[in-house]
Amino acid sequence: MRFPTKLSLWPSVCILLLFAAQARTQEKPYFVTYSHDLEEPGNLEIETKTALGRPDGGNHYGATAMELEYGTRAWWTTELYLDGQATGGDSTLYTGWRLENRLRPLMREHAINPVLYVEYENTSGADKTILEVVGHDAQSDLQPANGDLRREHQHEAELKLILSSNVKDWNISENFITEKDLGHAPWEFGYAVGVARPLRSAASDRSCMFCADKFTAGIEGYGGLGDTFALTMRDTSHYIAPLLGWQPPKGVRVSFSPGFGLTGTSLARIYRVGVAYEFDQIGERFHSKEGVK
Repeated sequence: MRFPTKLSLWPSVCILLLFAAQARTQEKPYFVTYSHDLEEPGNLEIETKTALGRPDGGNHYGATAMELEYGTRAWWTTELYLDGQATGGDSTLYTGWRLENRLRPLMREHAINPVLYVEYENTSGADKTILEVVGHDAQSDLQPANGDLRREHQHEAELKLILSSNVKDWNISENFITEKDLGHAPWEFGYAVGVARPLRSAASDRSCMFCADKFTAGIEGYGGLGDTFALTMRDTSHYIAPLLGWQPPKGVRVSFSPGFGLTGTSLARIYRVGVAYEFDQIGERFHSKEGVK
């Protein structure tokens, strides 16, 4: 498939590659599902998540969410998203921002580890990143021209209950999602479930780019569950998506996922690519520079 090339967030990815030697990332390769992993206090992770797809009767598009994730406390991670998209034969535009906070009430490892998620979204109807599916979200929402979609302004609150377990080398995560437009729209509901594990549990004694322990494989499923008017799986979108994550020795994390729609309201396919880098103790670096001055 041919996808639009106007979305110009990739240069930022190339710039970040220069800092790869300083990066260490440990997160699972999920794109929609969250596990109980939080950012380490003082660390900053920069990640891009790009979704490529085409609704029936519409044009191919590429949508990217750039994430700035900071470890505020051991039990608290905050994150800023900047979203944009480009649609073939149409236009390229910035589609809004999101502010997310994840709070972990129990810091010790348990059989099930809960995390509370709170997010505010200020986006336009042209946002196509599909970071979650709720209510009766459908591919038809992506078909109109960008000029029409951008006139729709979305001010939404999103809450998630994240439940996550580590069983030997496996991670199993379940997310229950509720979202509401701060106008008069009803509460909408959705879910995401993910399972992942490294291809080999023991790390290699030598520095190796393509050793099995540098890869994590898994699968996630996600979809809508209707709203307060009708809690249902009818006329809702659902996806199943294999996952593959690669973490080279110097810390660059790359993820890839081909997703497949399971219902007529879903996109037939959605391809996702993620690139992430973590910078240790970014706050202390700024403080040390101020001290030198």
